[in-house]
Amino acid sequence: MNKRKDNSGIHFVQLEAYSAPKTSENNRDAWVGFGEDNNYFQFLIDRYNGSTTNNAVINNISKLIYGRGLDATDSSKKPNEYAQMMMLFRKDIVKKGVADLKMLGQYAYQLIYNKSKDAIIRVEHIPVQLLRAEKCNKKGEIEAYYYSDNWEDTKKFEPKRIPAFGFGDKTLEILYVGNYTVGQKYYSNVDYIGAIPYAKLEEEIADYLINDVQNGFSPTSVVNFNNGIPDEEKRELISRQVSATLTGSKGKKVVVSFNNDETKKTTVDSIPLNDAPKHYEYLSQEAQGKILLGHGVVSGLQFGIPSSNGFSSNADELKNAITLFDNMVIRYFQDTFIDGIEKVLAYNKISLNLYFKTLQPLEFVDLNPIADKETAEEETGVKLSAHLDEMELEEFGEDINLDEWELIDSRVVEDMEEEARLDAELEALNNPKKSLLSKVYEFVTTGVARPNLPSEQDGKLFMSRYRYSGETTDKSRAFCKKMTALNKLYRKEDIEQMSQKANTNPGWGPRGADTYDIFLYKGGGACHHFWTRETYKRFTDPRRKGSEEISPAQARKAGEILPTNNKLVYTKPINMPNQGFLPKQS
Repeated sequence: MNKRKDNSGIHFVQLEAYSAPKTSENNRDAWVGFGEDNNYFQFLIDRYNGSTTNNAVINNISKLIYGRGLDATDSSKKPNEYAQMMMLFRKDIVKKGVADLKMLGQYAYQLIYNKSKDAIIRVEHIPVQLLRAEKCNKKGEIEAYYYSDNWEDTKKFEPKRIPAFGFGDKTLEILYVGNYTVGQKYYSNVDYIGAIPYAKLEEEIADYLINDVQNGFSPTSVVNFNNGIPDEEKRELISRQVSATLTGSKGKKVVVSFNNDETKKTTVDSIPLNDAPKHYEYLSQEAQGKILLGHGVVSGLQFGIPSSNGFSSNADELKNAITLFDNMVIRYFQDTFIDGIEKVLAYNKISLNLYFKTLQPLEFVDLNPIADKETAEEETGVKLSAHLDEMELEEFGEDINLDEWELIDSRVVEDMEEEARLDAELEALNNPKKSLLSKVYEFVTTGVARPNLPSEQDGKLFMSRYRYSGETTDKSRAFCKKMTALNKLYRKEDIEQMSQKANTNPGWGPRGADTYDIFLYKGGGACHHFWTRETYKRFTDPRRKGSEEISPAQARKAGEILPTNNKLVYTKPINMPNQGFLPKQS
């Protein structure tokens, strides 16, 4: 605030024009100041605390940036890396960093390394307003930051030097992330810098109105001293005293004046403000609108502020506003935040396609135009891992008419050697003219090609199919839920084709691969499901010429070839070594 005067002796109090913060370097300090008196961060915090609209917008945008937290489109493919990421960047850590990034234009984390210094084992939030950048080196790099609990009293709270990420001895370092700002070398300006004067105006309006109410709606007054014009120094002193007494949110209602006689008394003349309610309403709306504009808010309706600008209804306005705001503002902050923490993950050799899960109502998210599941997750912020495309699984398997077939054996698939033996026995039953030894040798070594039959395991009298078995719970994987719900019978060829398709159950192969042997590993590591082999015998019609009469009882007598007992000993992935997961490569 400054004052100017004219020759009449009247002093005019004027509000200072707002100017952008500047950095300050001096030879005395090793750090670089930010703003007037090196206290710009506190200035921003005051504007956050003092302006109702600014406070609400910053809070809501921070919530929208964070959404429902960090996730990764490839979390199912890289479960170990995903678990490490979630352990390092816990929810509370991410929330604090997001709040700092929005309100102060930058955020910072403390990085703690393990004893061997080859990995970051813990990440902790550090309030960015308590940090100041060290003067850069000859290459223009900031090698460290200084921490102090109170930058207004550095003698009592002596700043402590902490190396920047990549410049220390791998004990404790600071990751400092901000938006690039033209004209700023060490710090970043907030994105709403143009709205700060209006946040200050909103504060002044609130203070004035509160003071007006407390003082009984007294009008604006001019204090006249009618006992001569003192010298300049005394005028300055009197002006400061009167201003301190009557102005601001704590202004006094009564002025006490001491005079030698009535002719030299102090007079107080009131200056009424016409149409005061309309005047303050205009100022309030102007400040509110400029604050919203400064934050990039498309429509005040997003934050519960009614508006009307041509949309057919409030619902249409809200949907369009949220979509535009999300693309123009929220995604930018999310990308900036993720770019920062990916540096930490890269040091730990973790590579994930990160994104923030959205807070948007699902009806505002259009999933149809995006065919690729991972792209859809990243673009919409909606976790789609539980939504498998219908074509992925329903194109396999078959609905067999079993009216002509009788189930004579059902067993859990144990291992491939047992499967080969049963396949050979099935071939022997379907081709009785060959010796058993020649049938077994032919099947195991070369396989049996039967293009005229649905499967190589089909014959005139016997066939085998596989059913995906096991109980499912709410925690079961989408693949397993789908497979058990379909309850289809699968040819061996079906399962082999499923194993070769990348979109069948992506991410559950060796070390996160999209394809793997589904016949062996079912739903992937730690899966509780299994394949059941079902053998069927065709009902024979004795009236049909050339048919062979084989009754179910006779077929069951061949127990040494096709035993009928169901085995309980089987290998689910959960019971495999390492629960079916391949060990991580060193």
